[in-house]
Amino acid sequence: MKRLLFAFILLLTLAAPLHAVQPDEILSDPVLEGRARALSAGLRCLVCQNQSIDDSNAPLARDLRLLLRERVKAGDSDDQAVNFVVARYGDYVLLRPRFMPETWLLWIGPFALL
Repeated sequence: MKRLLFAFILLLTLAAPLHAVQPDEILSDPVLEGRARALSAGLRCLVCQNQSIDDSNAPLARDLRLLLRERVKAGDSDDQAVNFVVARYGDYVLLRPRFMPETWLLWIGPFALL
């Protein structure tokens, strides 16, 4: 009985996807795919809000993942690909805001309170 329960739990954990990336989204070049995954892990899903587009199943997150892959495949640098998305959706799309005068309080505030 314990073995059956263990096998069932193991099957459930293996069946759960680690990322929301669908097989048809994956690039054939593993280096480009790695770059695309790293970039999508740093962008916020605008539907799910506190989830990266790499982890989100929302249709908008899928569109953004495909857009990033197109930009990376076209030869854009990481900064160019991210700036392309930020230009359309604003700085809010970044899970880790840039250090700018508008965001100083976000970065320095916690240390100032200590």
